[in-house]
Amino acid sequence: MFTLTAIVEYIVVALAAALLYALCTHRLMGALQQAGYDGKPYARWTHKKGNMVYSRYILLAFLIVLAMLVFGLCFTFAGRWAAYISLLPIPGFVAVYCVADRRALKVPLRQTRRALRIFGVNVLLLFLACFALALAVNAVAYYTGEALVSHLRYLPFAAVPMLLPVFLRAAAAIERPYALARNKRYVAAAKQKLAAAPCKKIGITGSFGKTSVKHFLAALLTERCSVVMTPASFNTPVGVARAADGADLCGAGYFLAEMGARHEGDIAELCGLVEPDHCILTGVCAQHLQTFGSLRAILEEKGKIVQCTKAGGFAVVGIDENTSALDFSSCAATVVRVGEGEAFGARDIRLSAEGAEFTLVLGGTPCEAHTRLLGRHSVHDLALAAAMAYCLGMSREEIVRGVAQMGYVPHRLQPVQSGGVTVLDDAYNANPEGAACALEVLRLFAGRKFVVTPGLVELGILEESANRTLGAQLAGLDGVVLVGETLVLPVKEGYLAAGGDAAALKVLPTLAKAQEYLKTELQDGDTVLFLNDLPDIYN
Repeated sequence: MFTLTAIVEYIVVALAAALLYALCTHRLMGALQQAGYDGKPYARWTHKKGNMVYSRYILLAFLIVLAMLVFGLCFTFAGRWAAYISLLPIPGFVAVYCVADRRALKVPLRQTRRALRIFGVNVLLLFLACFALALAVNAVAYYTGEALVSHLRYLPFAAVPMLLPVFLRAAAAIERPYALARNKRYVAAAKQKLAAAPCKKIGITGSFGKTSVKHFLAALLTERCSVVMTPASFNTPVGVARAADGADLCGAGYFLAEMGARHEGDIAELCGLVEPDHCILTGVCAQHLQTFGSLRAILEEKGKIVQCTKAGGFAVVGIDENTSALDFSSCAATVVRVGEGEAFGARDIRLSAEGAEFTLVLGGTPCEAHTRLLGRHSVHDLALAAAMAYCLGMSREEIVRGVAQMGYVPHRLQPVQSGGVTVLDDAYNANPEGAACALEVLRLFAGRKFVVTPGLVELGILEESANRTLGAQLAGLDGVVLVGETLVLPVKEGYLAAGGDAAALKVLPTLAKAQEYLKTELQDGDTVLFLNDLPDIYN
């Protein structure tokens, strides 16, 4: 049992099994990456009601068991080779599984160094487990001396797929200390670079609109000087550090840092990195209630950006029913309120399918403005960016001209013409207020109106009620396509309870299926809204 030949056999069998089973974790790796390599949200996803990840692995294990039994029993005449022949179904069924699970992730798995490290650790863990299993099953076969047991000794290898989600989480946990230490050094270097840079730093946070406000402010300020901003939705310390690391901060007038927060302390950490001279708080809603636990906790965390802004700077705050409760009396920065009845804001908003006309109030003085951007929330975001630009010295005329020329932010209610059909790409809209604004815009268009959505997420205990409300708001549309396996039930129930037409409702498992369905349904003149096209971790 412990001869050199036997040990080589165990190593070869264990390594082959580890590599084959690791191939079945591509979608798991994508979900882990979308969860920020954090084991807790990843585990919540794997155990979420309606998620079929464990069911698929159990089915894979069951099929391998049956096939191994058949092969092992049918080839008993082959003597000692029967055990090796019984292993042949594993690569076959792994190949079938990988082909069946080949659907592309909506947010593709990025082959980062960290992803590769975790994959490598995962393979190592699988190898060690399979090697231990090989030792155990061969020991049982050796000491029992039964021919049938020897022929079927590798049968327990079929159970390994059921543990693949656990192995991947363990691999992430093992790699995590190394990644944290490496990221800490990377962020520290970026902090030094930012501190030494002469440009003014502007932090931007809120439950919604961060990316849009960042793009709008950058477009306005570019009229005066060079602007560097964090790309896309890079709003973590590492994301901000990456933007700073690759930028010419000495030649820039402003550095705009989007700041995200899912847990207490996130904003303080980001402010410690950026040390903002000015800031913008777009507004607060129940987004990320799942991780914060209460709306009050979200409000206090987001409000820390105002407390952390330097003396002499401006803190532009979108005033809503939540932010109006914040106490700014101890703030070193000058607080600029943007909202109804304030000296800054947008009034008399007239929406259309071509954009919006509104009165922009800057320093108490109203001026008429026009934008091609769609939606009430876009006007709100423009007002926030305009308020900061005005405080930083831009004239009203420059701002109004910049607002009129403002381009669309990708995936934020961005209209795209496709074969006579208007597509409203609102893929990154994931909060109730934004969803309501997007549906308001959809109803402004002529022709038939369709919506594709998987529902709303990260709302904690409010998630079900918010999705029921969303469903009710969909009633009256010509077509409603609900996508996914986990969130759509309350949306469907809210839609039907509000009198929605069941014949106009379609529930499909993936976005790809929804797109195939729409190809057969849409006609020239129709408009379709893709609302909150979430990454796979939510579906």
